[in-house]
Amino acid sequence: MRRILLAAAALVTAACVQTSNRPDASAPTPGAKAPALELVASSPRQWTGIAVSKAGRIFVNFPRWSEDVPVSVAEVKDGATIPWPDATWNEWKPGMSGEGHFVAVQSVVIDDKDRLWILDTGNPWFKGVITQPTLYQFDIASGRRERAFTFPPEVSSGNSYLNDVRIDTEREVAYLTDSQAGGLVVLDLKSGSSRKVLRDHPSTHAEFERMVVMGRTREKPVQSDGIALSPDRDTLYWSALSAHSLWRIPTEALRDPQQDDAALAKKIERVATIVATDGILFDGKGRLWLGGLEDGAIYRYVPGGAYEQVIKDPRLLWPDSFAEGPRGDIYVTTSQIHLPPAERGAYEIYRFSP
Repeated sequence: MRRILLAAAALVTAACVQTSNRPDASAPTPGAKAPALELVASSPRQWTGIAVSKAGRIFVNFPRWSEDVPVSVAEVKDGATIPWPDATWNEWKPGMSGEGHFVAVQSVVIDDKDRLWILDTGNPWFKGVITQPTLYQFDIASGRRERAFTFPPEVSSGNSYLNDVRIDTEREVAYLTDSQAGGLVVLDLKSGSSRKVLRDHPSTHAEFERMVVMGRTREKPVQSDGIALSPDRDTLYWSALSAHSLWRIPTEALRDPQQDDAALAKKIERVATIVATDGILFDGKGRLWLGGLEDGAIYRYVPGGAYEQVIKDPRLLWPDSFAEGPRGDIYVTTSQIHLPPAERGAYEIYRFSP
């Protein structure tokens, strides 16, 4: 089966001729006014993830992709980034233990119970996993670590890079993507056990080697990346970053440990052709928000309905991660991944009212 799935993935890549051709999407409704982007904060250092609490507190993370990452997780207050929960958690340096420190954080997420989740890849600089990847749960009010879930080598090791996470608070299950090795991870938050699935399925792998991002050619393919849980928690959506496909599967199948990859593959559905995206997010009204990396835009998909461009703006330099605020506003980070560091300006957070 592994050979069959790998062969299928190769066919998908070959069909894309190793390069991307940006798909068309429905244009905004004629006469409709695009939501205005409001600048919330900016930083001289590169952030990726964003999370907004029910009280409107904003948390961000800075991935350890360079040597200049003095803070891994921060709260944005009056435009400033304050190390969170404290300086000690953010003081890791090479040679130090990962215990009680953030090593290489890729995403921050707040669930519908207002719990903050921090995903540490354990893989700084993309040089390989050096500490056990860990998903932390923190209490926002006190800054106290409530739980920590580590992942065994068969789930995340070597070049693995756990990328993003969504939490089913009703069933206490977390779903994660692996953007370097490919695959989805299912974590039982009650027992702490985890397993990796669909690691060789075409849906969790890049469809092309190169893509043009706002006029710049990027040649580093990225596997399964964006992930979103439907509001009823019954369906998981995901996409590879270097791809134009949006996929979904019933979460009931993922939660069943008796379902092997062959059985799961039969339940996967390709639901839309999309512009290459990084993070994706369902809002409280059941609308899926996606970034448009190739054209500096934000898109919206309604399951069973339209996929359309909502905002196109030259300031959206690699729209990375989304979060929903307490009033229904959508927040998005820009991480400028497609630009050489010398050509980047400030990294920004925008919000808009759908």
